[in-house]
Amino acid sequence: MKSVQIIPGKIYTLPDLLLQIKRWRLTNKKIAFTNGVFDILHQGHVSSLSDAAGYADILIVGVNADASVKKLKGETRPVNNQQSRALILASMIMVDAVVIFNEDTPIHLITSILPDVLIKGGDYTIDEIVGAKEVIANGGQVKIAPIIEGFSTTNIIKRMRG
Repeated sequence: MKSVQIIPGKIYTLPDLLLQIKRWRLTNKKIAFTNGVFDILHQGHVSSLSDAAGYADILIVGVNADASVKKLKGETRPVNNQQSRALILASMIMVDAVVIFNEDTPIHLITSILPDVLIKGGDYTIDEIVGAKEVIANGGQVKIAPIIEGFSTTNIIKRMRG
């Protein structure tokens, strides 16, 4: 029997996540962090999350709140609200924790967590990755996950609209 009741418990507020991180660090767990909108989950997301999970024992995913998605992607986005997006991410086996952030960038989240590894998709350079210099200054690493071409939420929406 599958323990699906644990899925909502993988969605944290920042204070609760920081407490959980202390527990993980006491057991010498290596912590990775990535972030994004994750509006309509697709093969590219699964691939990048799988890559990110491979860098550490624990994968934390920061999810843009609905208001910040509207600023980034426009008034018609997100398609799925923040709770729905967080729940879907939390249901994925490679994701250990999900946290929603309201700011335009995850800099506060990253400087609070200070992960051992910060991962972003291959459409970024290290200079463009928010929080990279802070993670590196703390002794952490920054990794760029390869992007699978042809998969994007924007393209899915375009195809759906015909």
